Amino acid sequence: MDGTELHVAETQPESGHARVIDSLITNIESIIYGKTDVIRLTVITLLAGGHLLIEDIPGVGKSTLAQALARSVGGNFRRIQFTSDMLPSDIIGISVFKKESDSFEFVPGPIFANFVLADEINRASPRTQSALLEAMNDARISVENTTHRLPWPFMILATQNPLESHGTYPLPESQLDRFMMSVTIGYPNIADETAAVASQGREARVEDLKPVMNITELEILQQQVERIHIHDDIMDYLMRLVDASRRSKHIRLGVSTRGAIFLKRAAQASALMNGRSYVTPDDVKDLVRPVFTHRVILSSSSLTERDRVVETSHVLSDIIVSQTTPY
Repeated sequence: MDGTELHVAETQPESGHARVIDSLITNIESIIYGKTDVIRLTVITLLAGGHLLIEDIPGVGKSTLAQALARSVGGNFRRIQFTSDMLPSDIIGISVFKKESDSFEFVPGPIFANFVLADEINRASPRTQSALLEAMNDARISVENTTHRLPWPFMILATQNPLESHGTYPLPESQLDRFMMSVTIGYPNIADETAAVASQGREARVEDLKPVMNITELEILQQQVERIHIHDDIMDYLMRLVDASRRSKHIRLGVSTRGAIFLKRAAQASALMNGRSYVTPDDVKDLVRPVFTHRVILSSSSLTERDRVVETSHVLSDIIVSQTTPY
């Protein structure tokens, strides 16, 4: 993209940006059948510069979603299969002694990519999981007192199976809080699943997916998200939702300040996706569950993981109803 094209892209109205975003969603939908809502939340997370946690059973398209997103924006993709014997150096890299130069040289690990799929992240030990904290927060890693910047854009899409607990290590709250959103894909409806099964091997594969934008265009969209206006009344509404999560008798740990920031950025990205230059109450309301669900800890600790997700959704629904919208 040359300077002229860049200037045109930066100055196009929000409706123009929305068309570009729609083409991205459509491209991913050609691979992932019948999951428009999940794809939209994934794209919102990308536009807002966040990381995504995908909690679901095997075989519903978690890895495919991550690969399709990377290919659609022309970014490089790495998959890390987390296991109990994995070390932090297996993720971030290691310094190796080079005989030729008589010095140590840093060999980057698989985290040095635009899109990193951390598959079954909860199967790694807490020590290995902690290797991601600095990367997720600051897009950099530190090895032997040397800081290495990660490529831009940098997005982690982590998966975990909520029904399988054998040999797993629950993610600590400090790490969960670094994910902007959590989503579940779920089974497709029978019509979409029939189309997916019938077309297997004949329709587009994720390996054949072509980019619909480049990294520079993505950067422009992310910068535009920051310019989306959010009125003081909307900010007040957003913060009332955050505060309500901290005061609820059903919640032991409420939403953090980081969670409030993520909700604001996600709402701005949602507005851009819908072709607007301003945030509406619905932009905020529609994103409360995916932004809050993995952050709050319920007062009851005896629930199974699946029941916890369901109960959390009910509690958050009550919080949404309890707060009046500005208009």
